[in-house]
Amino acid sequence: MSTYLNIYVTSLSKYFLGIFLIIHCLLGVICLILDDTGSDADWIHHVRSVVMFLFSFTAFLCICFETGSMRILVYFFIEQVLMLGIMVIGTMLYPEANKIFAGNMCMLLSVGFVMLTRLNVNKSLKQLMIVTVSFIVSMGVPFIIRKFKLLHTLKWAYASIGIGALGAVLLAGQITYGANISYTIGGITFQPSEFIKIVFVFCVASCFVRARGMSEVALSAFLALVHVLILVLSRDLGSALIYGVTYVVMVFVATGNVLCVIGGGAAGVMAALMAYHRFAHVQTRVWAWLDPWSTIDDTGYQITQSLFAISSGSTWGLGLMKGNPSSIPFVEDDFIFSAIVEEMGFVCGISVLVLCLLSFLSAVKLAAGLSSMYYRLLAVGLGTAYVFQVFVTVGGGVKFIPLTGVTLPFVSYGGSSVLTSILLFEVLAGVSMIRTDERIFYEKISDGETGTDKQGN
Repeated sequence: MSTYLNIYVTSLSKYFLGIFLIIHCLLGVICLILDDTGSDADWIHHVRSVVMFLFSFTAFLCICFETGSMRILVYFFIEQVLMLGIMVIGTMLYPEANKIFAGNMCMLLSVGFVMLTRLNVNKSLKQLMIVTVSFIVSMGVPFIIRKFKLLHTLKWAYASIGIGALGAVLLAGQITYGANISYTIGGITFQPSEFIKIVFVFCVASCFVRARGMSEVALSAFLALVHVLILVLSRDLGSALIYGVTYVVMVFVATGNVLCVIGGGAAGVMAALMAYHRFAHVQTRVWAWLDPWSTIDDTGYQITQSLFAISSGSTWGLGLMKGNPSSIPFVEDDFIFSAIVEEMGFVCGISVLVLCLLSFLSAVKLAAGLSSMYYRLLAVGLGTAYVFQVFVTVGGGVKFIPLTGVTLPFVSYGGSSVLTSILLFEVLAGVSMIRTDERIFYEKISDGETGTDKQGN
């Protein structure tokens, strides 16, 4: 009986996993269309939570049968308690916040826990602890965003923190695969470019609070250039690209000037050419991108193994524990999307991308509903930084662009990336409460005017 059950679970689980993710995405689209801060979408968020539970339960049950370890189910229970705690505590503390961010975040974290458990249980346990600590650290962020009204006045503080932290890495950081991207304090390794990404968005948004003329553009361009230049000198080119694109989008939203986009694009092309001629490891990655098959046993090994994994996944995947994603170097960090497609198929892979896109569109919709330019730029900037990091990560893994060594937010293994991604979504939750406050304020004004008219009549 147990043998037949094992066969059914391992054979059918890949279809159920894809179906659950599709349902979760479709419900997310409905939430995006509806007024997600109102009660109309509450039942949809509850159903999404149930679907997320079913997805994780199916995946962990499959891994349990394949490995024969019952400890996997204990880990599943702990992971579900954490996900439930994130959503319940978030709703209790901030009932006015946009729930779609928390729903997407928890689903992406669940996908990451599943794949990390399948790849490396120890790393998955570490990731669980990182997420727990990150959630505790970030719980007060929405309150700060909502209550501290002077955040837009701290432009020079943001610039000082960002430039100082990135400069410290440039001067005294650890070199990892040719780039100065981290330093260690008390045995804990930090990647400042991940955290400063949020501070950078606050800095640029603060430049356009009072006016949006050429002087503000020039100042913001100077501060952005300093940030990006330090990252380039540190050879952290993936982060430099994310910072640059985020800045261009924010300036366009602030000014509506298409020339800013054209100028930013031209500057990006020139910077890419200079980096190619300046840094040997960039040349190596470009050569591996152009023709990985000629160096399949050397520099092209990573990308070719990634392509093999993706191509073998087909529509529904080979099934959890049925593929060979461990053959891809650093699969838990840079190529986890390839592992997802190999064992859970294109259906799950595309669903993960849809969840990322829904998060970005939610940020854009949030920005469109705000009257304050500062908070509008915060929403757009953070949404852009998030979705472009997804593009850079997945694009590198599928050979659409050269590899940059950037992780997939919420899904890949990594302390700095996970903490930063959670903080980013918590800031967006705080901004969504600002939108609720603005809406209530204008409704009160409208009701007051209506009351006056009635008395006059």
